[in-house]
Amino acid sequence: MDESQAVESVESVDRVTTTDGVRTVDGVDTVFAVSDALRRQHTAYVTSEGAAWLASASAFPRSVAALWSARPSTPSVLPCGIAFDAVSVPALFGRRLLEQLWASGPGSGPAAVHRGRVLLLVAPGTAQRLPSLLAWEEWADRVPPLMCHGAGDAVTLPALYGPPDGRRGTDAASRWVVAPDTRSPWLPGADVLLWACVRAARNAAAGPENTAPVLVSAPGTA
Repeated sequence: MDESQAVESVESVDRVTTTDGVRTVDGVDTVFAVSDALRRQHTAYVTSEGAAWLASASAFPRSVAALWSARPSTPSVLPCGIAFDAVSVPALFGRRLLEQLWASGPGSGPAAVHRGRVLLLVAPGTAQRLPSLLAWEEWADRVPPLMCHGAGDAVTLPALYGPPDGRRGTDAASRWVVAPDTRSPWLPGADVLLWACVRAARNAAAGPENTAPVLVSAPGTA
């Protein structure tokens, strides 16, 4: 079945809704078949090219790929500083931050939700530069504490794909918002994140009408 046939077969089902990569048919949750044709239609799943990029963060990418091949629905721990750095922010501010990147900025790189926080994969070196740049901003006191992970650190990332049986249990709090879909995704640097942090802080101070949107999926893939 080619990509157009796969998409057509999904769209032909009556009473189908899709949220966070899970298809609901008549109230019953089922996951999409894990084929690249369908994964490319949804930011919640990592493509094979995206998985190769994530694996390149490790000193042993083949071992990582073998582990994912055996257990694709298990979260992974990968080192920072080689393929990416990571910035973890509180959920509410993270939603505002992503909204600024998507609506007014250049977009975001891969991003995930993990344990109540938003995790942004950013350009290597960002974890070291961002805190010092932010310290010079007059709005720095309005930005909640950021957890910046660079060389020597490691972060837990969501599973490549959802559970094969479609259940959304304890791992439901760990999911991709923008999943990697290429071997060389664009990653925001410290300057871009500084701009987005300041704008998000200003909007938050402007009033309750600037309520952050719910994170469902990004306007585009990474």
